[in-house]
Amino acid sequence: MYQVIGTTRSRTLRVIWMLEELNLPYTHTPAAPQSDVAQKANPSGKVPILIDGNHTITDSVAIVTYLADRHGALTYPAGTIERAHQDSITHLILDEVDAALWSASRHSNYLPSSLHYADMRETVKWDLDRAEQRLIHQLGDHPFLMGEQITIPDILLTHCGGWPMTQKMPFRHTVLRNYFRRMRNRPAYQKMLGTLSSDA
Repeated sequence: MYQVIGTTRSRTLRVIWMLEELNLPYTHTPAAPQSDVAQKANPSGKVPILIDGNHTITDSVAIVTYLADRHGALTYPAGTIERAHQDSITHLILDEVDAALWSASRHSNYLPSSLHYADMRETVKWDLDRAEQRLIHQLGDHPFLMGEQITIPDILLTHCGGWPMTQKMPFRHTVLRNYFRRMRNRPAYQKMLGTLSSDA
């Protein structure tokens, strides 16, 4: 059984959702970043952390990729052109959505006010607008980013999809809002929410 360490107010949510999509058993320890529990498993204190037997894996994207590859689901096989396209979408999400929103969050919530950039929000809005157009084009008329099959990028993008609301910069286009609604209505996503509610 897998062990997941990390509060669900972090990228740990991606890992738990992936495990639910794969219908795999796991235990969850909702430890905060830099907590004693997190630092014992990962010297950096960062979460999420996945423990698989004697092996510890960190970084949410590395973890969900490992799980998908190991169990042969929510991914295309390594070395295929489909996997190359899937990985390119993954990096688009990480570089132009996740990174932009994290920068905005750091300036709003973590960095000293003396380090805030006055035009940071406008820069992030510009980045998100460009990313939105590319993602809408990628979706086209399909239910998922890679077409008819849910893959890793769908989990990453949907997790990021709620972040702009906290920064008062929500995604504007109906196509993406409808996509997020479909993804959050998936049985595995709903089961995850129920599991987390019962653990609270």
